[in-house]
Amino acid sequence: MAAEKPPIGDPGPRWRPAGLVQASVALHAGAVASALAWPSSLAPDIAVVLANHVVLMGATLSPRSPWLGPNWVRLPRESAARGEIALTIDDGPDPKVTPQVLDVLDRYRAKATFFCIGECAARHRALARELTRRGHAVENHSQRHLHYFSLLGPRAMARELEAAQETLAEHAGVRPVFFRAPAGFRNALLDPVLFRHGLQLASWTRRGFDTRERDPRKVAGRLVRGLQAGDILLLHDGHAARTPSGNAVILEALPRVLDAVAAAGLRSVTLREGIAAGTP
Repeated sequence: MAAEKPPIGDPGPRWRPAGLVQASVALHAGAVASALAWPSSLAPDIAVVLANHVVLMGATLSPRSPWLGPNWVRLPRESAARGEIALTIDDGPDPKVTPQVLDVLDRYRAKATFFCIGECAARHRALARELTRRGHAVENHSQRHLHYFSLLGPRAMARELEAAQETLAEHAGVRPVFFRAPAGFRNALLDPVLFRHGLQLASWTRRGFDTRERDPRKVAGRLVRGLQAGDILLLHDGHAARTPSGNAVILEALPRVLDAVAAAGLRSVTLREGIAAGTP
């Protein structure tokens, strides 16, 4: 009998570092031992360590990479078999944009996952609560959305996660179980921090780049091109680019995306619904 999978928010009995992290630790230990044994020939050891750091940096700058730890980039097979996709919306809540996004979702009877910034939720408490009241999920996108989040050490990352957990639990009424790093960038020290806080990392299958692209047709096109069950899509209600007429891009791109979802016979659910007890 297969082992029962832990439920969302329960990371299991113990944390295990990702294979790349284990290999990096072993490589560094080997390089130190070699340097101590043969101090006159350090060049090969230095070259190997530098190459390893290049690989680690590549993983840090690749939001969809699983090399630094488990990372949801698609919904599990069971969810895809049910014809589900997950629409995720980052960087809010924004009082000028989020209420209109909620109205669009209501019209299409679609559910979404809002990765909220703690400070934004604290400033707009009623709006944060409205997200969950309307049946959507609120998850952790850090407390301050620091652009240098991937450069933080474990204590600083833990403070960002903990503050957002408390803020969102208080104002949205539900404690997050998923985390998405600012811009998707993180380092090898994040995974054990997530484990200690019962959080799972979630990125995306594809994104619309709607924080800089002003054409909603292009944004929607990036999201629905090749659309299939199990996809996790990313848009922004906060920090959204504006169309030439001044609208937040998401407000014109989202209906196009939801029309394509409906035309494909798919259904938008929250990450909590879609992932349940799956394993990335």
